[in-house]
Order: sequence, then C-alpha cells, then structure tokens
Amino acid sequence: MSAQDDDKRLAAEASSIMVQDGMLVGLGTGSTVAYLLTAIAARRVTATYVCTSPRTQAIATGLGLDVRPFDGITRLDVAIDGADQVDPDFWLVKGGGAAHTREKLIAAAADRFVVIVDSSKLVDAIRAPIPLELMAFGLSSTLERLGDTELRDVPPSPDGGVIADYRGAVDDPALLAARLSSTPGVVEHGLFGPHLVSGVIVGRDGQATWLQRRSAQSG
Repeated sequence: MSAQDDDKRLAAEASSIMVQDGMLVGLGTGSTVAYLLTAIAARRVTATYVCTSPRTQAIATGLGLDVRPFDGITRLDVAIDGADQVDPDFWLVKGGGAAHTREKLIAAAADRFVVIVDSSKLVDAIRAPIPLELMAFGLSSTLERLGDTELRDVPPSPDGGVIADYRGAVDDPALLAARLSSTPGVVEHGLFGPHLVSGVIVGRDGQATWLQRRSAQSG
C-alpha cells in the first residue's frame, strides 16, 4: 500500500466511528470511500445506508451492509464522502467519479456531512476542472452558454445526464457556483459550498486529523 493509500485508509477509519447503531447513513463514492465501507463492515454496526452510486451500492451490499433506496427518506444522520479538492474555507470540488449530483443530494439531506481525504486533495484555492452534469436535451446550446467546457468520454450518469468539465477561471467559487446553477441545461455542478460541510478529516503523515476551517481560525 502506498503512503497516499494509507492516508486515505486512516481518514476513512477515523470517520467510520461516527456511524452508530440505528443511524441512517449516506455513503459517497470513490477510492477513499472504499476504505470507509470496509471499516464500517468490520465494526458490524446495525445501521441503514443510502449510496450515491451503483458502484458504492454494489460494494456495500457485498460487505453485508443494509442498503436502501433514497426514497421516502427525508433526512440522514450523517453522510461521509471524499473530495477532489478542499480549500481552507471548506469549498469542495467533487465529481471526479461523475456522481456529484447524487452526492450533493445526499450531503444536503444529512445532519452532518463529513469529508475524508488524503493531503493531496488540500489546495490553497479551488481551480478547474469543475465537474458538471448536463441535460442531453439542447446540449450544444448549453455548452455555448457555459463556455470553456469539455465533454467527458464516459457513460451518462445513473440518472441519464451528460458528464462534462468546466475548465474556465475560478476566481470566486461562490460566484461561479451561482453562475453554473443558474445556467439552463446544467443539472448540477461539482462545487460544494462550506455551508454543506460539517467537517473534514485528512490523512497525512501516517495519522488522521480534523481540519479547522480558515474562517473559524480568523473568527
């Protein structure tokens, strides 16, 4: 196991302690979450899980976790997921695995949304690419409005959306998020605001620690 993989495992194992008997838990997608699933299964917690992707669902089910559809469920006790970028104010970029629409729905439904990463995902400032899920209907028109956007050569999302990446400037994540959200044809973007994030656990130098948000440090 590489040092980076070990740091992912440490962050995942540290977050798994938050999953307790009787909870409704949202599970994200990606390589760090794969370590989380193993850690949860090893603890034999009696909880119910909602997954953000078919891949996570298949792994979780194979490990014996009680996975349910995200139907008839209005809130979750906790959701745990990885990220592609985390800045000091807890802006995130997610969607490298093309699951960001479902991931954002799960994060918004959770009382606590905890992000698990290794130190390579920490950035001084958010930068492109920003993952997008787009409607197939009117796609050329949507791309023209967005500008600086490239389609990915990947299958559609589980919900039929086209996956792309915005590659323009990210001078202000909040302004860009608002612009992307207001563009007709954009189903969802991969910018996750700090208001969604309850905490970040980072694996670094052989240990897992909770990060402190920059705004909290200055305030």
